[in-house]
Amino acid sequence: MKILTGVVISPKMEKSATVRVDRMWRHPIYKKMMKRSKKFLVHAESPVKAGEIVKIAEIKPMSKLKRWRIIEEAKNKEQKTKNKKQERK
Repeated sequence: MKILTGVVISPKMEKSATVRVDRMWRHPIYKKMMKRSKKFLVHAESPVKAGEIVKIAEIKPMSKLKRWRIIEEAKNKEQKTKNKKQERK
């Protein structure tokens, strides 16, 4: 079972959301680290907000595009940056 971590970018549907998963990739010739991202349509039983960091797991196909489900909701991105700022002080 694959588990990925991503950011909710569009929670506008009733029981679905769009999650962006970022990964770092090294160019084979130039050896430069590059950021790649991919969008997944996920099943969200409970409502989520845009900007939340979530963990998604692969499941059997629910529809044409939905093959992932949210298994854990983490903190909001804004809350995470606020916590980091408070730790620095």
